[in-house]
Amino acid sequence: MFCQKCGAQLNAGSKFCTTCGTPADAAANNANPPANPASPVNHSQPMQPTQLNYSIFGDNLPAVSIRLNPGESIYTQSGGMTWMDSTITMETNMTGGLMKGIGRMFSGESLFMATYTSHAPNQEIVIASGFPGYIVAADVGVCPIIAQKRSFLCAQPSVQLSAYVTKGLKAGLFGGEGFVMQRLSGMGIVFFEIDGSLVERTLAPGETVKVDTGNVAAFEETVQYQAEMVKGFKNILFGGEGLFLTTLTGPGKVWLQTMSMSEFAKGIIPYLPTRSN
Repeated sequence: MFCQKCGAQLNAGSKFCTTCGTPADAAANNANPPANPASPVNHSQPMQPTQLNYSIFGDNLPAVSIRLNPGESIYTQSGGMTWMDSTITMETNMTGGLMKGIGRMFSGESLFMATYTSHAPNQEIVIASGFPGYIVAADVGVCPIIAQKRSFLCAQPSVQLSAYVTKGLKAGLFGGEGFVMQRLSGMGIVFFEIDGSLVERTLAPGETVKVDTGNVAAFEETVQYQAEMVKGFKNILFGGEGLFLTTLTGPGKVWLQTMSMSEFAKGIIPYLPTRSN
């Protein structure tokens, strides 16, 4: 039984509505709530972020240009901005508090984050990648994303950046990304950078792709991330791929990169000039 005036459900034996005080007799013949009762607003539901106006440019030296309207914001790690229009203001803070800030540090980002807010229409801010490669724009409202360390570039304030601890000792030791990665969740658009060229694949349930360690850029949280040992004695000794490969098993989307920043750094070390005695 429901109150005819406000639509609230009445307890058995109640003489008055506990919400609006209407006598219960007014609802004696009303077995269902009113056709269009005033529904309370559920403030616990997250607000849908506004559609982001952006463009990615620069080929293999990429940057993202974002156009903000009054009140719209993005955030990035401290020092990540390249240029911006004059009516955009910056506020540096420890987004999410100390513990989340420390978690970001373990995932390769800075303790402090910078939030940029526009105070005029169509104001541009540009965030550039720190390494030759590619910038990916992804909607985390579809599915949370697990990304390699130091890959986060910038995002809408409704996107949460946190540390993700890999499951399984073998995946953490030999998966190529260590025990701590980045988890991108919430709602809205996030931009993250990869090394080299990009390949996107959508894995069906149970479908597996084997990747050389260090070439996994990111994957949706529904994808299983593991490591397996290379089979065959000659393959281990002479195959050139090391002892382990990373395996990604669907369902879900994965982002693969053709270059690993750490492997690139190792490759140029022998060619760097050394100080002569």
